[in-house]
Amino acid sequence: MSDSFWLVVAIVLYFGVMVAIGFYSWLQTQKYDDYVLGDRGLHPFVAGLSAGASDMSGWLLMGLPGALFVSGMSELWIAIGLLIGSWCNWKWVAPRLRAYTEVSNDSITLPSFFENRTRDSSRVLRVVASLIIIFFFTFYVSSGMVSGGRYYESTFGGEYLVGMLIVGSITVLYTFIGGFLAVSYTDVVQGVLMFLALITVPIMALIAVDNPGELFSYATDHSYGPWPEGNPTFFNMVAGVSAATIIGNIAWGLGYFGQPHIVTRFMALRSPSEATAARRSGIIWVTFCFLGAIFTALVGTLFFSQTTHSVTDQEGFETIFLDLARILFHPLIAGLVLTAVLAAIMSTMSSQLLVTSSALVEDLFRIFRKEASQTTLLVASRTMVVLVALVAMLMAFNPSDTILGLVGFAWAGFGAAFGPVIVAALYWRRLTAPGAIAGMIVGAVTVFVWGSVDALSGMIYEIVPGVLFATIAMVLVSLATKPKPGVDEEFDTAVAVTNYAFAHPEANFHESLEAVERKH
Repeated sequence: MSDSFWLVVAIVLYFGVMVAIGFYSWLQTQKYDDYVLGDRGLHPFVAGLSAGASDMSGWLLMGLPGALFVSGMSELWIAIGLLIGSWCNWKWVAPRLRAYTEVSNDSITLPSFFENRTRDSSRVLRVVASLIIIFFFTFYVSSGMVSGGRYYESTFGGEYLVGMLIVGSITVLYTFIGGFLAVSYTDVVQGVLMFLALITVPIMALIAVDNPGELFSYATDHSYGPWPEGNPTFFNMVAGVSAATIIGNIAWGLGYFGQPHIVTRFMALRSPSEATAARRSGIIWVTFCFLGAIFTALVGTLFFSQTTHSVTDQEGFETIFLDLARILFHPLIAGLVLTAVLAAIMSTMSSQLLVTSSALVEDLFRIFRKEASQTTLLVASRTMVVLVALVAMLMAFNPSDTILGLVGFAWAGFGAAFGPVIVAALYWRRLTAPGAIAGMIVGAVTVFVWGSVDALSGMIYEIVPGVLFATIAMVLVSLATKPKPGVDEEFDTAVAVTNYAFAHPEANFHESLEAVERKH
């Protein structure tokens, strides 16, 4: 049988499992809150892997190895920044956001939390936040579609558009059916696949080369890929890289605090105290995945120079992982390994589709249909999943940027627009609705303008000025306005519930809240 046959068998098996999980989750989804946030019953292990898998996308297996292969270890600053940012996000944002969102009128989306937290009766804050989500997630989902198309090109030698449509359609199907639970459960399966593949592929590639001992010297001394005479500074993390570039790459970690598809996992935890176990699972997973991506690029310099094989993508070299898996394994095994890329792509897209759908329905539609039934809200949410996916597909028909470029723009947009506001909402009781609005608008506009002007984007990654200017605007406007009545009391309750949950980990959230209310 042909190689393509076995690859198709592997992919069909994978698609079948994803759709089956979608149907299983559909049976568990009885009401609108289940579809959007899983009724806040997410196990910490599921939350940790789901947050990681929904975060990394095709960038982890395609964008990062490609960037390292082309530029060397100077690109590693991004991974370092992301690892630090992920740990900080789980440590300081996750527990308090879990408590505060339920204390604050049981908010199930970020825009609704911002509105309830600041007591904004104008609805302006909620609408602005939801529009930012819709705008930047359209680019983010589009990057996933691009990854799907390139995956199909490299794996099957097929048409980019066909692959993009297949991957996008399957992702939409299980998200449409099962909502948040389907997204979270499939994330766990996809996270395990990504983990195993990123560990296995570089090890097998190293075994396959003639002289494994050259692993840490080949790229600097010999010709490979984009470097016909070798890259002497391959392992130098600062050579040829400006301080602004290093700061900009580390600053990717700042983006974690404002990513809606990640922080919704915090909101869905069973208790604030379970953020600790979730953090351990998530950080261990992402650390080993980063190591796997790094060694994939490193071994790739050796493998593609010592063999007759070549990288399919000769521009961004973003298909290194795909090509290694296809070359090294039996087609069936290769197909199973290559599903890890689909896992990365689809886990992120599904999370983003769901959050965007929630923003459209919970934060815009319900403004006009306050008394909408559970059935109406479920139908509207599923409809929006399809609509957003169609728009993203149209944008991905003729991709004009690399996967890393598309992801970087959206990541910076959310990090600047939402990051400062989320941190302030949780730790600064003086935050007001006008301050939050100012911060979000200034952050989003700064990223858009900075990223669109070559002279500016070449200076430093747009998330740095975005976060800086957003924070300044948020603080100045908040200090110039007054918090609404009741904000202080609710802030104290959220803090007290978080502290109680850690002091009494055996208590569920409602028991913690009742204990705090009795005390006061």
